[in-house]
Amino acid sequence: MRMIYRLHLSFALLLLCILAVTAVLIYPLLLDTLVDSQRKELRNQASMLMGLSPVMPLMPAQEADTQRDYNMMPVAGITNALLIAPGEKVVYTNLNSEATTELMELSKLDLPGSRSIWQGKDDQYIVETLTATHSIEPDSLGVTAVVATPLSKIKAMQISLFKRLMIILSVGVIVAFLLSMLITKRLVKPLGDLRKELNKVKSRRFSEVQLVETGGEIGEVAKTVYTLAGELETYQRTQKQFFQNTSHELKTPLMSIQGYAEGIKDGIFTGDEANTGLDVIAKECERLKKIVTEMILLAKLESEEGIFHMDRVPVRELISETLERINPLLVKNGLRIEMNGFDNDQEWWIYADREKVLQAMINILGNATRYAKETIRIQISISAEGIDIGITDDGEGIPEPLLSQLFERFAKGKNGETGLGLAISRAIVERCRGRISAHNEPGGGAAFVLRFPTLS
Repeated sequence: MRMIYRLHLSFALLLLCILAVTAVLIYPLLLDTLVDSQRKELRNQASMLMGLSPVMPLMPAQEADTQRDYNMMPVAGITNALLIAPGEKVVYTNLNSEATTELMELSKLDLPGSRSIWQGKDDQYIVETLTATHSIEPDSLGVTAVVATPLSKIKAMQISLFKRLMIILSVGVIVAFLLSMLITKRLVKPLGDLRKELNKVKSRRFSEVQLVETGGEIGEVAKTVYTLAGELETYQRTQKQFFQNTSHELKTPLMSIQGYAEGIKDGIFTGDEANTGLDVIAKECERLKKIVTEMILLAKLESEEGIFHMDRVPVRELISETLERINPLLVKNGLRIEMNGFDNDQEWWIYADREKVLQAMINILGNATRYAKETIRIQISISAEGIDIGITDDGEGIPEPLLSQLFERFAKGKNGETGLGLAISRAIVERCRGRISAHNEPGGGAAFVLRFPTLS
C-alpha cells in the first residue's frame, strides 16, 4: 500500500477512535449535567412554591379552581408539584388523587438534599423536597414542598443534545479528514517526486535529475539530492576525462618506446641512430615512471587516510626551505625573488603536514620558474579568514580557457610536463584544511594563493 493511502487510513482510524471515545465520555456526562441542572431548577421552584402561605384555603387537585391557581404557579410544565401543610393537609397540587397520595408518601422519606431517583408506576422521577424550618410567620413552619420531574424527558433532552453534538463532531471529523488529505497530498507528492529523482541517481542518470520545488525539511533534502547529483555528474565526467587523458599521456611515450625498440630489433636503427633511440627509450621510460608515480601519489592524497602527519609548521621556515630546493632553477633561468610581508619579526604558524605542503609549494614555484620572465614575488598576508601565501610571476599569465580547469588532472599549459603537479598541490592543500586558487594579475602574470587557517 502506498504511503499516502496508509496515512489517510491511519488518520481516519484515529479520528474515528477520537469520535468514539468522545461519544462514550460525553453521553453519560450530558445526563449528569442535565440532571444537576434540573435539580437546581426544582429547588428554585420548591422555594417559590413555599411562598404560598398556608392560610390560603386548602384546594384539592380535583376542584375546578385548581387550574386557576395552578396557572398562577411559576412551575415548569414538566414539573409535578405538591405543597403540604402540617397534618398532611394539601395546600397545592397539580396531580390527580393517586399521584398526589403517592407523592405525599414519598415526602415522608428522608429525601431532602438527596440525589435519589423515584421509581413511579410508569416512569422514574427526579425528586426534590423542601421543608420550612425557619419563618417569620408561625403558620408557615412545617410546610413541605415536594417537586418532581420525569427522568424520561431529561433523557429525551440528553439524546437530542447528544445527536446534535455528534452531528457537529462528525462534520468536524469530515472537515479535518479532508484537510488532512489535502495536507498529506502536499507532503507526500514531493516525496514521490524525490523518489523518482533518486531513481535517476541510482541508474547514474545524474544530468537528468531535476530540483523538486517544495519547502521545509523535504525541500532541504531535495536541494541536497540535486546538489549531490551535480557533484556526481562532475565526478563522473572528471573520471572519464581522467581515463582519456591518462590513456593519451601513457600512449605517447609507449609509442616512442615501441617504435625505437622494434627499429633497433629489426636492424633499422644502427650505430648512432640506435644510441639515439636508446636515449629516447630511457627518457620516455623516466617520463612514464614520473607519470605513474604522480598518479599513484595523487590517488593516495585524495583517498587514503593516515598518510598526513599534521603538526605546527612555521611559515617563514617553510618558504625558506622551498626557495632552497628550487634555487638551481632560479639560477638557471636567471630569476630573482621578491619577498613582501616579511618586514616584522612576527612568526606565523599553520597546522599542516610539513613535507607535503613543502611539495605543494615546490610544484607551484616550479611552475612559476617556467613562465616568469625576470621576477617571482612571494607575499604573506594575514586576515580573519587565515594566512595567505601568494606566489606571482611576471609572465604572460594563464590562458583563459585553461584557468577554470587549471587544477584538474592532466591540465597543463604550453610548457607543462605531466599536468599533475597542480592537481597534487590542490589535494595537499585541501587535505590540510586550506584552499588554493589562481588568477591573472591585472598587469600580467599568473598568481597563485594558498590560504591556511592560522594558529595563535
